[in-house]
Amino acid sequence: MVKLFRCVLAVALSVVAGASLAQEAYPSKPVRILIPYAPGGGVDAAARLVAQSLGTVMGQNFVVESKPGGNTVIAAEAVARAAPDGYTLLLTGGSTMTLLPLTQAKLPFVPLNDFAPVGQVSRLPYFLAVSATQPYKNAKELLADPKARDGALAYASNGIGSMAHIGTEMLIQRAGAKMIHVPYNGFTPAIADLVTGRTVMVMADLAPLNAQIQDGKLRPLAVASEKRSPFLPDVPTLAEAGYPGTEFEVWLALYAPAKTPRAVVDKLSAELNKVLANPATREAFVRLGHEADYAAPDAVRKRIQAEQSAFAPAVRAAGLAAQTN
Repeated sequence: MVKLFRCVLAVALSVVAGASLAQEAYPSKPVRILIPYAPGGGVDAAARLVAQSLGTVMGQNFVVESKPGGNTVIAAEAVARAAPDGYTLLLTGGSTMTLLPLTQAKLPFVPLNDFAPVGQVSRLPYFLAVSATQPYKNAKELLADPKARDGALAYASNGIGSMAHIGTEMLIQRAGAKMIHVPYNGFTPAIADLVTGRTVMVMADLAPLNAQIQDGKLRPLAVASEKRSPFLPDVPTLAEAGYPGTEFEVWLALYAPAKTPRAVVDKLSAELNKVLANPATREAFVRLGHEADYAAPDAVRKRIQAEQSAFAPAVRAAGLAAQTN
């Protein structure tokens, strides 16, 4: 009996030791980072920067795989259903976790249940911009215009249910205005029509706006983030313009499947924090038009909850709320 007990104890100790060794060795093979967007875009570039940086400090390859489609659902579902071992991760925009649950009734995942946040990676401020041919010099002049109050003006977005669409609706509601929404298949055609005057305004990040701003064809009136952007520090925030509580921005975060060992998530999060604090990495993000901005897993979770609450009224007012029956 004593011999049997010793044998069982030895086996148990070996299992614990093996698990501990495996945990300490993470990562012991290449790690996949899935993104739900097409290759070649800003998120792809950010993901590759993160992958290269993590690979350098963790001594293992981090490989970016593009899995677009389904309004980011395809890649997110693949990660939610992946083995919770830290070897399949998701890098996506905040709208995957905040807007999709509000607008789609039958998501194959529940963001706060099926993912373990690793950390926020970066932020992309959104700017309210108008054509330079328009008379508006600030956001108040635009949104208080009687034509904006009676629905005679149109605004552009990069698609129905996008962050730009819902964020603009949130601003319009706060301002007491009524405007026509004109959705486009991406920002490129939206900006083209904005310049020519078919629409009066757009909310977008600097990537599609900057060239036209520099050429004097577009005028930025406000930035939708909580603080002024270092990219255009002279542009006031929407709160400064008189519309507090309408802040929104695109933000990227890294996620693991739920039930991934806490030690693995903590290790990834700590290394992510280190690489995002590196001046060279931060400068590389600036060249992408991003602000590198780490936030811990609990902060990411709280941000998802806060944004779902903030966006819900705008989603309902836009007629995009998920139907549960």
